[in-house]
Order: sequence, then C-alpha cells, then structure tokens
Amino acid sequence: MYPKVKMKAVLFCRVSSKEQEETGFSLPAQEKLLKSYAQKKDFNVSKIFLVSESASGRKQRAVFSTMMGYVSKNNIKIIICEKVDRLTRNFKDAVSIDDWLEEDEERQVHLVKDSLVLHKNSRSQEKLNWGIRILFAKNHIDNLSEEVKKGQKEKLRQGWLPTKPPIGYKTVGEQGHKIHVVDKEMATFVKKMFDLYASGNYSLNSLTEVLYKEGLRNDNGSKVVKSRIHYLLTEPFYIGKNRWNDELYDGKQETFIDRETFNRVQKILTSKSTPTYSKHNFLFKGLIKCKECTGLITWEIQKGIIYGHCNHYRNCSQKTWVKEDEVEEQILKVFVGLQIKNKRMMEWIRKALLDSHKDEIEYRTSAMEELNKRQERLKQQLDRLYDDKVSGEVKEDFYKRKFRQYSHELEYVTESITNHNQKGIKYFELGMKIYDFSQRAKNVYIEKKEKGLLEEQKKSIRFVFDSLTLNEGELNYTYTKAFELLSKAVIATNRSKMVDLEKIDGKISEPLKNFNRSDKTGDLERQRPNWLARWDDFRTYYST
Repeated sequence: MYPKVKMKAVLFCRVSSKEQEETGFSLPAQEKLLKSYAQKKDFNVSKIFLVSESASGRKQRAVFSTMMGYVSKNNIKIIICEKVDRLTRNFKDAVSIDDWLEEDEERQVHLVKDSLVLHKNSRSQEKLNWGIRILFAKNHIDNLSEEVKKGQKEKLRQGWLPTKPPIGYKTVGEQGHKIHVVDKEMATFVKKMFDLYASGNYSLNSLTEVLYKEGLRNDNGSKVVKSRIHYLLTEPFYIGKNRWNDELYDGKQETFIDRETFNRVQKILTSKSTPTYSKHNFLFKGLIKCKECTGLITWEIQKGIIYGHCNHYRNCSQKTWVKEDEVEEQILKVFVGLQIKNKRMMEWIRKALLDSHKDEIEYRTSAMEELNKRQERLKQQLDRLYDDKVSGEVKEDFYKRKFRQYSHELEYVTESITNHNQKGIKYFELGMKIYDFSQRAKNVYIEKKEKGLLEEQKKSIRFVFDSLTLNEGELNYTYTKAFELLSKAVIATNRSKMVDLEKIDGKISEPLKNFNRSDKTGDLERQRPNWLARWDDFRTYYST
C-alpha cells in the first residue's frame, strides 16, 4: 500500500501597520501560526509569501499577484492565510481568488482565525461570510487611507512635509513629531548642484557626472541619475515650499538655496537653449557676442592657440580672429581702471559706506515688525478657518475660497519678510563686496587663474560685466548696474577734468559734477555727500 501524498500549500502573511507588529501580530508570529495549522492538516508548505507594513500598496499587490501566479503554475491546491483582511483588501483581489477556486474543485483557501475554508462548492452561507468580511476589510482600508490623508493635511498645515525630504535634508524626531533639518554634508552637494547649473556652463549630463565625481551618492550608495538631478533642481522644498499633490504649502524647514539662484535655474531648465556638453570649456565661451550681428563668438584651438571669431551665421562682415589671451588682457585693463588711485581716499570711502548703513537698519527694523505682526494674524486666521472646517461650522466651498485668500496673502507677506531679510542687507553686503572686489579685481582674477579655477574666473567676469562684444578684435563692454554706479564715482574720483568724464561717460549724473580733486585739496568731507549719493543709488537698486 502506497503512503498518502501530502497536498502542497502556500502561506500568505501580511501586517498592515507598525502597531500590529509591536502588539504580537508580527510576520514571524503569523508564519508560526500558519505553519502549525498546515502541520495539523498534514499539508506540505511549498512557499511562504510575506508582506510587511513598510511595503507600498503597489508592492503588496505585486506580492499577491506573484502568489496567484505561483499556485497556478505549480498546481498548488491550498492557500493558507490568517484571516480575510490579511489575504485581500480590495474587490479585484477577491475576484481573483473566486476565479481561482472556480477552476478546480480541489482548490481551497483556509482562513485560520476566521474558521473559514472556501472552495468551489462552498455553501452560500460561507460565501456570504467571505463577502461580508471582504466588505469590512475594504472599509477598514478606506478608513485607514482617510486617516492617513487627514494626518498628511495636518502635517502640511504645520509646515512639514509628510514624507521623506529630498537630498540635503534628514528627518529627526519621534513618531508623530518628525521634522526635517539640513543634512550639512549632503547640503554641500545640493548647493554646488544649483550653483553649477545656474552658471549656465553645465548640461544635465555633465552636471550629473561632476556631482558623481565629487562624491554625491543616493541612499543606496549608487549614482544619482540625470532624471533625479533634474527633479531635484525643480524641487521647491529648497526654497521653503512643500509640494504635495501638485500644490504648494509654506514650509518651516531651514533653507540654504536662495530664491534668486532657484529662479535662475528654473529659467535655464525651461529655456530652449539649455546648456549642452562640450569637450572644451573655453574661458569666454557663452560670454562674448559679435558687435555687428550679436551672434555668440565661437572659440576653437588652432595649433595650440585659442582663437575667438564670429560664426557668420547672420551674414556678418567681421573677419578678425582674436586670441583668447589678448581679450583677457583687455579685461584686466578694465579691472585696473576700477581702482581708486588715492589710497587715503579709498579707505575713507569704505568707512563712509559703512556709516551709511545705520539709517537703513532702523527703517528695516520698523518695517519687519509690522510684517511679522501681519504674518501672525494671517496664521491665526488660517488656524481658526481649519478648526471651523473640522467642526463643520463652515461649508467646503467657503473654506476653499477663504483658504486660498489667506494662503495667498500669507505667501505674499512671507516673501516680503524674506526679501527684507535678504535685501535689507543685500545692497550693503553686495555693495561692499563690489567695492572691495573693484579695488583688487585684477589680483583676484589672476589668483583664480593660477589655481586653475576656470569657473571662478567666469564668475568674476559676469560679476562686473553685463555684456561683452567684439568688434574686429576690440572688446566693448557695459557694466552690470552695480558696477556702472560704482565706476562713475571711481572715474570722478580719479579724474580731475570734467571734459575727460564727458568723453568716457557722455552723460554724467548731477551728483558727480560736485566731485573735487581729492588728491590736491585733501578736503575729504566735501566728497562725502557725493559718494553717499552713489550709495543711495545702490540702496534704491538693491532694495526694489
């Protein structure tokens, strides 16, 4: 007489929450229970399928589908699970189970804790039991989803992202009280990513490679790919905005990317002329245009020498090929021309500019106090509106309308506060930076060149010049607004005759006509109002 062949079975274990794992419903506990049941029924366990609480909905469905494919392919007749809501949470999976059972009378689904065994010929009462439990399981999942969404909305209202933050931040705090703080090590890579792309000298491909060589890695220790770099460059989280379901919410996270750089990156990303990779990154690539046709000057190497010339795409008559170092010499002469010749005057001007900042501080302090009060009032209005919505005192359409109104006002006020914080000292800090740089521009540039810092050389050029053009090898230029203002004062300080000023500038503003010959009269106080008039121009330009 032949021994009885054991029927093969699979076990399906699932936990849906961290709490279930911690209260005795862990996967190992379920597995032990189901193995014991299979042993009592004399089933041979062929495979165990596990779904943990950390798995996404997609992953959970994938495991279920894999199990159904496995039992069909290997002619396994028995599926054992703890109970209905561990096996299926939706009608689609339930239909798959029903169809599987209908195909073979020997197939069975054992739901241990429900004391239910399903098969093709199950009684109507058993099928009703199965159907009711599926409904309850579906309701349970829907309720969990609803609670999760409520929690996410509350988290967003508090100013925090309900999920993992992007590279450059890390999550700290206990369950229910987690916040996002700057990860200083990774933030360095993110800042470099934005700065490099904002320079206009890198394509996404080249930027990805540079960051990889610098040491940027994802959580798995592998390369951060191009598509991810693109996504991070568009991530508003870096400027204090939490993006959720295509909507933006004000965030409380500390930021380390300034809005100006972020906006410049967005402009480059959406531009039709986004940066492309080039084997040679020439010093003046993308910086100089042809004076005649306004096309970009093309740079190439001929017999070891770098030349620039018009590409003649627009039927231009320019014929001169100019050497890169000859253009660089012309740049350095402009840098030298920004220096104030009288050393005593140079230090006095620096002190006068520092003193001019005191009144501005008082004004900014007063304005900030009013903005902070307005911001607090709007936050309180949003809090009351939210409470009224939860308690049912206001209707949905009214809530949405007022929420948009208060949110837009709050965003405007918050941005104004940010602008005051940044621009309140921006004209001062940048103005001092411009002044200090102008007095040693040539030396700073040469230092960068000697260290091989090509991108830093380009930054210095962009810092000073708004536009550069070549006319048969001769460099023409216009200053950036800040250097234009400063250069007029420098020229007036260095020159003693108004006729020279008119030749250079053509049109001199009224305050400059009162400049005296500081190197001869020595009357520095008579110069003070005129330099401060230039500084007022800085204030006006950088504070608007």
